[in-house]
Amino acid sequence: MKILVPVDGSSYTKRMLAYLAAHDEWLGDAHQYTVLHVVPAVPPRAAAVLDKEVLKGYYEDESEKVLKTLRTFFKKQKIQAEFVTKVGAAGEVIAATAEKGDFDLLILGSHGQSALRNLVLGSVATKVMANCSTPVLLIR
Repeated sequence: MKILVPVDGSSYTKRMLAYLAAHDEWLGDAHQYTVLHVVPAVPPRAAAVLDKEVLKGYYEDESEKVLKTLRTFFKKQKIQAEFVTKVGAAGEVIAATAEKGDFDLLILGSHGQSALRNLVLGSVATKVMANCSTPVLLIR
């Protein structure tokens, strides 16, 4: 099974990883994992005055803060994974990546906010599910 695992480094990501580690059916060579971290884009006006290499370095540094710990987790679990960084709005980028990558499953940590709060503020999980036909496993 080809599985996309979007991460943000939050406690919800850690909870989702703990779920994976506790359930043997998700571990092992039977699955192909892609770990995705989405860095929010620098506002266009600010990006316009920055050197492209500086901006690229910023995005890489921000992503590495999250992915470094996750590389260690996957290595300890003896799971091969591809680590990908993209820039943009998390919900939209995750959904587009899942669609274009032809993934079988998307495993996502969720804050578990109330329906009213999601309606008012929105959530990454809600945006992903609204824009993606890939099955989503939400871990709260």
